[in-house]
Amino acid sequence: MLSGKPSPVLTDPSPIKEPRVGIHSNPGSSFSKGLYIPIPKKKPSKLEDVLSNGWLDAMRSSSPPRKKLLKDFKAGVVLDDIDFAYTSWMIKHPSALSYFERITSFAKGKKIAVFLDYDGTLSPIVDDPDKAFMSDDMRTAVRNVAKYFPTAIISGRSRDMVYELVGLSELYYAGSHGMDIMGPKRKVSDAHSNSFNSTDLQGKEVSLFQPAKEFLPMINEVFKTLVEITSDIKGVTVENHKFCTSVHYRNVNEKNWPTIAQRVHDVLKNYPRLRLTHGRKVLEVRPVIDWDKGKAVEFLLESLGLTNSDDVLPIYIGDDRTDEDAFKVLRKRKQGYGILVSPIPKETKAFYSLKDPAEVKQFLKALVKWREQSQILHKL
Repeated sequence: MLSGKPSPVLTDPSPIKEPRVGIHSNPGSSFSKGLYIPIPKKKPSKLEDVLSNGWLDAMRSSSPPRKKLLKDFKAGVVLDDIDFAYTSWMIKHPSALSYFERITSFAKGKKIAVFLDYDGTLSPIVDDPDKAFMSDDMRTAVRNVAKYFPTAIISGRSRDMVYELVGLSELYYAGSHGMDIMGPKRKVSDAHSNSFNSTDLQGKEVSLFQPAKEFLPMINEVFKTLVEITSDIKGVTVENHKFCTSVHYRNVNEKNWPTIAQRVHDVLKNYPRLRLTHGRKVLEVRPVIDWDKGKAVEFLLESLGLTNSDDVLPIYIGDDRTDEDAFKVLRKRKQGYGILVSPIPKETKAFYSLKDPAEVKQFLKALVKWREQSQILHKL
């Protein structure tokens, strides 16, 4: 339960209520007084900051022309060097379906724990994040996996939001890139200093772990500021994921990306305890603490009593840059497999790959079938 280990944060002021999520325009609400430095509403006239610090390059590199590349690939008009690059990449990160027997051969006699990202892994990537729904067939596949293996969803979305989207109470949920973890109720005396018991959306008692509770007022204030200063840019969506704030620019004309980057940069200059990370066409503002999806995996393994066991095989499936922290943890532990979901070559620490959510569903179904067959053979 991580008892005896120092907390990654220093104080624990009373949290404030979570604001609305996914606001597209000025909410008309005021900032909390006296907490932090106020942000001037004057729009920047120069873009030197984001050009010099590489933000624009990061935005473009994390946002490849996915649809066009896939369309050309299916039409057979992809350039030879791209085709060769993908083939070479697949040799290094082969399909988890093609290597399924090899994966399960290492899993014999071991306790499997399954960790899943949500967007792009269980649901397709869509232009409107509010419409990223998983299919009923995928939900059934995840539910069946959870019958045999401890299963967790680790997402950049808020915990409550991803819980509503998935709708399975038997899972563990880690929202805000692992900064808001929910699992079965346990004794508070056995828990980490940032753990406490609460109730979920269905009134069921659960245990929560929130290593960044002190940042709630700050994140809330930054969220309101970002909504206001981007309200004039068509296509921008600002979301509050409780312990982080996301600025989506998927539906923004690329010529306006520098303006978005500069305005976010100007806000963060006044919040040295917050940092920026890049996702797929999204800028994410997060607390400066030693916590990410990899730390969340380690915490969950420890909570499950699996952290110091040699007979554990964690499997983490994700598609985003933030999932790389979890892939790195599994490589460092020399334990389990990271599986990247991507139809195009990407730099990754994952061992294996799957092309899309459809292949993720196929892999999960195969995992359940393998366990069911193993149990039958064990009884014979």
